[in-house]
Amino acid sequence: MLNSLLQTPIEYLKGVGSQRAEILKKELGIFTYGDLLVYYPYRYIDRTKFYTIAEINDQLNYVQLVGKITHFEVVGEKHGKRLVAKLKDKSGSIELVWFQSYQWWANNLKLNTEYLVFGKPSSFNSKLNLVHPELDVLSEANVTLNTSMQPMYLTSEKMKSRGIDSRAIRKMQQTLNGLINGTIAEVLPSSILHSLQLISKEDALKNIHVPTDAVLLQKAQWRLKFDELFFIQLKLLRLKAIRVQQNNGFVFSKVGDYFTTFYSKHLPFELTMAQKKVMKEIRADLGSGKQMNRLLQGDVGSGKTLVALMCMLLALDNGFQSCLMAPTEILAKQHFDTLQQLLQGTEVKLKLLTGSSKSKHRKLLHEELEQGSLHFLIGTHAVLEDNVKFKNLGLVVIDEQHRFGVEQRSKMWKKNVQAPHILVMTATPIPRTLAMTLYGDLDISIIDELPPGRKSIITTHRFDSARIAVFSFMREQIKAGRQVYVVYPLIKESEKMDYKDLMDGYESIVRAFPLPEFKVSIVHGKMKAADKEYEMQRFVKNETQIMVATTVIEVGVNVPNANIMIIESAERFGLSQLHQLRGRVGRGAEQSYCILMTSYKLGEDTKVRLETMVRTNDGFEIADVDFKLRGPGDLQGTQQSGTLDLKLADLSKDATLLQIARDAATKLLVDDPALTSPENQAVQGYFNNQGKQLTNWAKIS
Repeated sequence: MLNSLLQTPIEYLKGVGSQRAEILKKELGIFTYGDLLVYYPYRYIDRTKFYTIAEINDQLNYVQLVGKITHFEVVGEKHGKRLVAKLKDKSGSIELVWFQSYQWWANNLKLNTEYLVFGKPSSFNSKLNLVHPELDVLSEANVTLNTSMQPMYLTSEKMKSRGIDSRAIRKMQQTLNGLINGTIAEVLPSSILHSLQLISKEDALKNIHVPTDAVLLQKAQWRLKFDELFFIQLKLLRLKAIRVQQNNGFVFSKVGDYFTTFYSKHLPFELTMAQKKVMKEIRADLGSGKQMNRLLQGDVGSGKTLVALMCMLLALDNGFQSCLMAPTEILAKQHFDTLQQLLQGTEVKLKLLTGSSKSKHRKLLHEELEQGSLHFLIGTHAVLEDNVKFKNLGLVVIDEQHRFGVEQRSKMWKKNVQAPHILVMTATPIPRTLAMTLYGDLDISIIDELPPGRKSIITTHRFDSARIAVFSFMREQIKAGRQVYVVYPLIKESEKMDYKDLMDGYESIVRAFPLPEFKVSIVHGKMKAADKEYEMQRFVKNETQIMVATTVIEVGVNVPNANIMIIESAERFGLSQLHQLRGRVGRGAEQSYCILMTSYKLGEDTKVRLETMVRTNDGFEIADVDFKLRGPGDLQGTQQSGTLDLKLADLSKDATLLQIARDAATKLLVDDPALTSPENQAVQGYFNNQGKQLTNWAKIS
């Protein structure tokens, strides 16, 4: 760990003081020397190149000039006041402008003195200038500030107005760098340092802020990223080891009549090789005597629910009840309908429990559940209520678990004296690096192929000008007996513009597809639940041919006859949401289509999203592209995980390093599971210190 020097309050660092310290605390959460030391640069700039004023233009990023200030004055009134200075070299002149701290600069600038100037060129009224440049008197310029790799630090507008910009942070880091010689304790064992050729923690922390050269900077970044990823993986692997060690699991040793009857007489299609592989992995867990905690990933339509059902039948053959929990009523009801249909003709008894279940239904359900005559319970958060008691709960299946809080999920484990087996399902493919970090304490199974007979959805991108042709295609398909979804974005229910777009779209479709030949449904979040259900059921029964909707139909609507998904303003959707919406079609035997409608004005990221959707139906490939575009912080559910507090490492770019870190953590725990060897005391100390800040959820997924 870092020693007591780094616990020193930040106000005691030379050049900080009490006023600056308050701003650092409020704006950046920097309270101590240690906090400052781990406030890393967000990028580095090459300060070796010098330009003449005649060479620069507003397309350049940052430039470095040498010239004399020949004139300066404060201009403008009130809030528009600014300092404008003229910098001149042998090739020409340029204006330097300060809006903030302009009075300080006015008091300190020296005329006809050579300055080293660094800033970003911009253009105002066709005239080049540098706004808020860095200035050093050339004869006094500190060469250490102008290394080839100069660090840049993020600062807020409030900080800049108080004179704390990137340059000020850089000076603080330099001061701190001079104090920490020999004070940073190593946190990794020498075996890892030597085998991976990592530089010391102290060298890494010094060179990340004041790099002596590009090679050492790269080594510093590699070492500090490794530390972040290594300790995350160590935590997850230890949690998994503790859970396996402490939590015995019910042994499902018997394959009985429920499973074999279903498999031989009711299986809707032959299992894919991927489903068989996953079932084999789950069977091994269920017979091991240890509690199963497994994540089942699979694209929309890959057959995850069928696998879950077969696991529930195994539980039943061994005398245990099962519960399937979904985040929304729509999704819970879809699961219930699917399972009921698959189990038709069997003696398996299942019921649905949601927030809107009537009290009479609940009373009977509770009784049957406690008696054990109810085999499967499918439901929403309602199944977590204290009065929902099982006779013998052996298996819990959680769909889209990222929508459930950890504390909510933990309630399920208390429904039995011994923790039930856990199967977590997600239809949102998770990139491997993210899965290793978010779900690194779970075993992971993947269904990566679709059932036989499923046709790939043909996806096309069309601009708004092609709407007449799209309408013509819709008519052809509807006359052939098919149905169509038309989805509009609705980011927030209160956004008037979104609602107007939806209603305008609905009216234009009604005009283009008149009664009695065509019938149109509309569904959106502002409707009452009963009205929404009524409209959905009309579409399910093919009483309406076109469903105009917002993203409320993203999950839980299953209409095999609907084969066209039109997504309006597709540029406003993320990749994973586009893929989820596309998954509403392609469920029947007919060829299905997804048409992405956009305006002509598209950003570069949007073009990549649309091109990816047109090119592939592979959810895992789509997830990887999405991950690279957005990074882990924006992906659904990752913020609540508590594991992605990464300052330097980037899971979308550092996959190789993540694997190296996980391998190192795995080997360390194999050699020394309790971290008791003298060489691993530093690891144990660091690990324990970090652990104090986290709730111990070791017993739950």
